[in-house]
Amino acid sequence: MFGPDELAGIVDTFDALERSELLRACSETAFRRGESIDEAAFEASIDEALTEYALIEHDGRLVAGPAAFPQLPEGAEDLPHILDVGDRSVDRAAVAETAAERVRAAVDDAVDDGDAERAAELLDRCYEVEAWGPVDLEAARERLDEVVDTAEG
Repeated sequence: MFGPDELAGIVDTFDALERSELLRACSETAFRRGESIDEAAFEASIDEALTEYALIEHDGRLVAGPAAFPQLPEGAEDLPHILDVGDRSVDRAAVAETAAERVRAAVDDAVDDGDAERAAELLDRCYEVEAWGPVDLEAARERLDEVVDTAEG
């Protein structure tokens, strides 16, 4: 199966893909490698990539996210010639705001639960999202710092 960075690599090749288009791209790539795709495992891989912020879902399309190190998997080199998805452009600022909204919601959960471990993880995500797009997550970081500081001391 494909890992988060490989999924991000395929998506990044086209700027954005719908889930069904990504499935087709992965199926084509797997076929070229003599493999097949298990759709349940494929969906789990996408969910993992979304959880890790390697992919961001925005307006029904997947975009390589702030935590991704996109790499094109073996056998995927010809995908632009195989898939007819048309020219895509992505409003990076809007996608960054979508990522920031996801982080803020996760921050609310971590703060409500007093989950210091999750808060520490989310601090990293805040910095990644801010470096990736024009968003401000300072208030979220401050809330997370309080949870981490309370747990430490």
